[in-house]
Order: sequence, then structure tokens, then C-alpha cells
Amino acid sequence: MRPLLFVVALLAVGCGSEIGDSCSIYLDCAQDGTRLCDSNSDGGYCTIRGCDFGTCPSESVCVRFFTGSFDNKTCDPKTEDDSTDMCNPDELCALDGHCVTRASEVRYCMRSCEQAGSIDNRNPAGDCRDGYECRGLDLMKDDGGEPVPASGTKLPDQPQAFCAQAPTVVTGS
Repeated sequence: MRPLLFVVALLAVGCGSEIGDSCSIYLDCAQDGTRLCDSNSDGGYCTIRGCDFGTCPSESVCVRFFTGSFDNKTCDPKTEDDSTDMCNPDELCALDGHCVTRASEVRYCMRSCEQAGSIDNRNPAGDCRDGYECRGLDLMKDDGGEPVPASGTKLPDQPQAFCAQAPTVVTGS
């Protein structure tokens, strides 16, 4: 009976929550510290910071966000670096059509989802928990974040959707 208890205890220590699960502290996400708890997200969000294309667990995708303010120089993500160079060499053309500095990029593993919401329907019944939206292309442009493409490639026309906290909707009184 003792070997069985040892195996059960070993399995419990090795298990961690999946990317996108709720959390209060990093130990809720992984006992070994490989995942962190983003406590700024509603209910917490288990994630890995500093990912790259193809490095996130199977239930997730590496997503980049851009922090700070930018001069909002416009660009076309489909033609940037091919037929036009609207952005400076130290900038990227984000999905929303604006140049952003490469140094402002922060990357997180985010839970992948299949039923992407639209701007009119942010929270369809789907793969994301309550308070989170399945952020497809339209919502990426509106609310931020975009999957990190493989080195030397551009994002596909329909990039992988991911679960992110839905913006708070303020209604007039």
C-alpha cells in the first residue's frame, strides 16, 4: 500500500494547472515555479512569460503584447517588409496597423481557443472561462495581443485565437 501512496503523492506534486486556469499565487499554476500567476487578470491567469513561437504547452499559444505609447504611424501588416517599409528597423507593424517599438514587446503563453468572438459578441459559449473572451483577429485588433509568428514568417490571415480577459464594458447611466 505504501508504494501506491508514494506514486499518488509524486503525481500530485508533478501536476500543475493548465495555461489560462485561475490562480491566486504561482504555486496554483506549477509546484516547480515554471508557470506564473498573473494576479492582475480577473481571477488570476496561469501563464509563462517570455515564450517564443512553438515553446508554449500544447493547450496554448505564445502571444505578444505591446506596452507603452507610440506615435501611431500607420502601416500594413500584410505588406510591411515586403513591398513597403513604413516602420523603422527597430519597430514592428502590429495587427492593428500601427508601428510599435520592438523593445515594448512582452510575450505570454495564453490558452488557445476555437470559437473566436466578435466585437459585437465578445463572450460566445466556448473554450474560455467566464470573464474572458476568445480573441480572434477582430478582437486582437481592437483589444490587443497577437500570436508570435515563426521566425521569418508573417501571421496567417486567421491567426490562432486565444483566451484573454474581456474588457470591462462601461454603460451610461
